[in-house]
Amino acid sequence: MPGKKDDRSGKLSEYRKKRDFNSTPEPEGLKKKGPGGGRIFVIHKHDASRLHYDLRLELDGVLLSWAVPKGPSLNPSDKRLAVHVEDHPLEYNTFEGVIPPGQYGSGTVMVWDRGEWIPEGDPRRDYENGSLKFELKGEKLSGSWALFRFGRQDKDRDNWLLIKHRDKAARNSRGKDVVDTAPLSVDSGRSMEEIASGRGRERVGQKSSSSRKRGMWPDPTRLEGAVKSEMPESFRPQLARLVDKAPDGKDWLHEIKLDGYRLLAYVRKDSVRLVTRNGKDWSDRFPEIAGNIEKMSLPPLLLDGEVVVLRRDGTSSFQALQNALKGGSGKPLYYVFDIPYCGGYDLTGVRLDARKGFLRRLLQDSGNNDRLRFSDHQTGKGERLREMACQENLEGIISKRSDSPYQQERSPDWLKVKCLRRQEFIVGGYTEPGGSRIGFGALVIGYHDEQGRLRYCGRVGTGFKERALQDLSDQLSGLERQTPPFTNSPSGRQAKGVHWVTPQLVIEIEFTEWTDEGRLRHPVFQGLREDKDPEDVHREEPERADSKVINQRTSSYSERIAGIVLSNPDRVLYPEQEISKRKLAEYYVEISEYILPHLADRPLMVTRCPRGRQKDCFYQKHVNESLPDSVKSVVIPEKEEERLYITINSLAGIISLVQSGALEFHPWNCRTDKVEKPDRMIFDLDPGEGVGWDRIIGAARDLRSLLEKELDLRCFVRTSGGKGLHVVVPLRRTSSWKELKEFSRQVAIVLVDRFPERYVATMNKDKRRGRIFIDFFRNGRGATAICNYSTRARPGAPIATPLRWDELSGLQKANAYTVENVFRRLRALGKEPWEDFFTVRQSLSRNRTETLKRLVAG
Repeated sequence: MPGKKDDRSGKLSEYRKKRDFNSTPEPEGLKKKGPGGGRIFVIHKHDASRLHYDLRLELDGVLLSWAVPKGPSLNPSDKRLAVHVEDHPLEYNTFEGVIPPGQYGSGTVMVWDRGEWIPEGDPRRDYENGSLKFELKGEKLSGSWALFRFGRQDKDRDNWLLIKHRDKAARNSRGKDVVDTAPLSVDSGRSMEEIASGRGRERVGQKSSSSRKRGMWPDPTRLEGAVKSEMPESFRPQLARLVDKAPDGKDWLHEIKLDGYRLLAYVRKDSVRLVTRNGKDWSDRFPEIAGNIEKMSLPPLLLDGEVVVLRRDGTSSFQALQNALKGGSGKPLYYVFDIPYCGGYDLTGVRLDARKGFLRRLLQDSGNNDRLRFSDHQTGKGERLREMACQENLEGIISKRSDSPYQQERSPDWLKVKCLRRQEFIVGGYTEPGGSRIGFGALVIGYHDEQGRLRYCGRVGTGFKERALQDLSDQLSGLERQTPPFTNSPSGRQAKGVHWVTPQLVIEIEFTEWTDEGRLRHPVFQGLREDKDPEDVHREEPERADSKVINQRTSSYSERIAGIVLSNPDRVLYPEQEISKRKLAEYYVEISEYILPHLADRPLMVTRCPRGRQKDCFYQKHVNESLPDSVKSVVIPEKEEERLYITINSLAGIISLVQSGALEFHPWNCRTDKVEKPDRMIFDLDPGEGVGWDRIIGAARDLRSLLEKELDLRCFVRTSGGKGLHVVVPLRRTSSWKELKEFSRQVAIVLVDRFPERYVATMNKDKRRGRIFIDFFRNGRGATAICNYSTRARPGAPIATPLRWDELSGLQKANAYTVENVFRRLRALGKEPWEDFFTVRQSLSRNRTETLKRLVAG
């Protein structure tokens, strides 16, 4: 016995010599040796002078140890350096905490993985010979591995290589590191930052959570920001904003974007409810998940997660989930990534990283559950994780600000970044090169539709290296023809200068998405595909979960217009004319070329009347979960915070808002790319009680005379679709909101001073009786006005209609034009009344401002 003790003590002499156990919380290793044959392995993540990973294998009563600078890799092609270091005591396998400054190895230590290792031969002999092969059965690592000695760093340290063997546990995608995709502690569920700060655990080195008594759950009162509260009856899940690039930095956590159903789990003493983001109870669709949660005897809580079915490679598949729901194979799992409520406390005010750490510990304490999973994350390196996700053909990633609270809306604190898409296309033409470029400028490309016709889908001018430009140019020159090969050939400016070619060349393109018009967004050339026949090239459109969810959540009778599914298309929105949702959508399809130039890419407020114009209408300007993805968003600062405003850029966006009950569109006087620079000035001529229509027309003419004759500002007129008229002045984007509002206020003052019996410039309704209110308040930041050709939520479905100035004399009222007659008027005119609106170039120049000041002064 003494000999065995001395043997172990001798193996640990170097370990003890390097440490002061009065200062460091590391175990000294004085306990007796355990029973022989133990096969513990542990990997510590250790942020000392530099971040590295320590692999430790139990052998003869100690932990053989190697420092692995880059950490283990599941890719067999990666040969990771492993520097052999001093043996550590067995007790070290549970150590997690902070080694104080001044101590050997000072820094944060995490139990990154642990489990059992099984040698494939004689471990003592193989260790001495420098070739140790073994199997790992850990929480993160598994399968067959090898350690090979190949050199000596100094007299005390040997250099080894840690290599993953090719088996089912291997991952061949180069650059995909398990250390990045699974960064948290298997003991406490904490990040390195949480361990360093001491958050989320009572003491360093406590036993594994799996050894705690079941039902002894983490205490939510220890979380900063937790507020005592009743459990909510209903709850809206936080949604992510779509962006094109993942944020970097340690302030962001990144999760793999799962391809399934988003569900909230309401866990109460006597029930478990699984609820969709739209409030539908789907507990009966996933009874195994609900039943398993119920068996866990959890405290009252609210979980946020995604139900998925995994493929064999571990990635989620919406199609597999659909098959499982239809009775096919596949095991639905609930991946949980947030916990807004637990044990009588509202946790929405708790920072995200603390909530996730708490959730991890809660699920670990629950014991084994074959239906629940914790949705892990990594801190920082968002773009790297996105690239890995795309290499694995995943949908993308979700990036979340680590210190953010839980917000029941679409928030910029949660971002979703999707992977690029890629497929082959046929070359049907090319443009001339510009500048110093050789060969050609861009390739005009297309694909075959279901009838075998070649359809134009855009052009690609980026991604070409000089050699590719020359090679392709040489081939194209021998394929030129006089006529375009496309059935929907581009015309006008799009066709100017294009050289058409016989469609024989196939190229591969990477792009972000298809537009609603069937064009590629952000295409980048990848290479020539000589192995592909043009006849085999068709549009590759993968199934999207969103569209399936929409179809399942609409009524049994629905209709698709402009690519958008209309539920209840026969619902009457204007009862006087029996105008249905379908008819309104068809109106906007037909009027789209007229309305979109005035509506697209502007912050927007809409009037929504889901049950018709006469019932429960409300205004909406901020994006929330009730709006579909085709409705876009723009971030605009509001006082001390940023909010997401509605914006659209396509017909699909308009129809999506019609589907949600939008009857009025009110844009800002600016565009989303320069929110602080307005591009038009609007005056709303609002008649008070007792004012006739003739006087409103007279007011518009008075205002026009002042603007055009005295201030040299071209202006346009339209009906409001309500009671009055609007006079609109297009502007270059040179003035601020403050300057715009002050200028418009002074214009109103001049008219009021000249004709005090006709006009007022105040909102006071008592002073407006018998007068016309010149509403210049439409020009403040955040103010809106009805859009050209937008319907109004008023009887008769009136339209805000642009006019020529000479039409005023024959106009009888402000709501003369409606959904039913506006097209007859446009056909009679032959052209758009404001056809030159966007060509006007004028501003609130210094000369005009000074002239206006003189007019105000009298």
